[in-house]
Amino acid sequence: MDTTQQVARQAGQPGGQGTGQRSTTENRRRELLEAADRVVLRDGPQASMNAIAAEAGITKPILYRHFGDKGGLYRALAKRHTDALLSALRAALDAPAERRERVERTLDTYLAAIEARPQVYRFLMHPAEDTAAPQPEQGFDVGRHSAPLLRRMGEELAEVIAERVDLGPNSEQLARVWGHGIVGMMHAAGDWWLGERPCSRAELVASLADLLWGRLAAAGDRPGGPGF
Repeated sequence: MDTTQQVARQAGQPGGQGTGQRSTTENRRRELLEAADRVVLRDGPQASMNAIAAEAGITKPILYRHFGDKGGLYRALAKRHTDALLSALRAALDAPAERRERVERTLDTYLAAIEARPQVYRFLMHPAEDTAAPQPEQGFDVGRHSAPLLRRMGEELAEVIAERVDLGPNSEQLARVWGHGIVGMMHAAGDWWLGERPCSRAELVASLADLLWGRLAAAGDRPGGPGF
């Protein structure tokens, strides 16, 4: 094997140096996200880049090298948690049960997720509330980045509705209205409930399902689709 072939193999082929470097970088990035998660679980919206770097045993410039800036780290954490939540919501939608039960399971899955890790939820959706306290650094710009999370969830739910439920004429547009509307309802109701706890989770689930149920109960499944 000549020198050119050796370089190409090391740079791009399986087992080469390039692949090993990518794997090392990905592993390091995952470790840093896990350290960030620990800080967020402890500090919630007050989590800072300084605290995350200290938890990971590195300096802030190294943290910036992996994520670019605070926004990059926030987006990476948001994707990590949103991916997990969407996976759980899909599992609830795919569970073998009657439609009403699956609707309730899906609502409960979302509420259970924010109830189980309220500090993570507040970090992703709320800026630090103690604005009078001295801050060693500017906080995460939560408002700028949280809206895309809700839009992503709305689009994902719209796709599920469009492929499963027969909504008649203009079905695709109506599915998007429903998808974003349901996510907005879950977010607003869940945010209020998590802060005030005016009722049990089961009571909130039943009430939200009642609100959704009229038109959804009347809609048929799409022919040949997985059902809803």
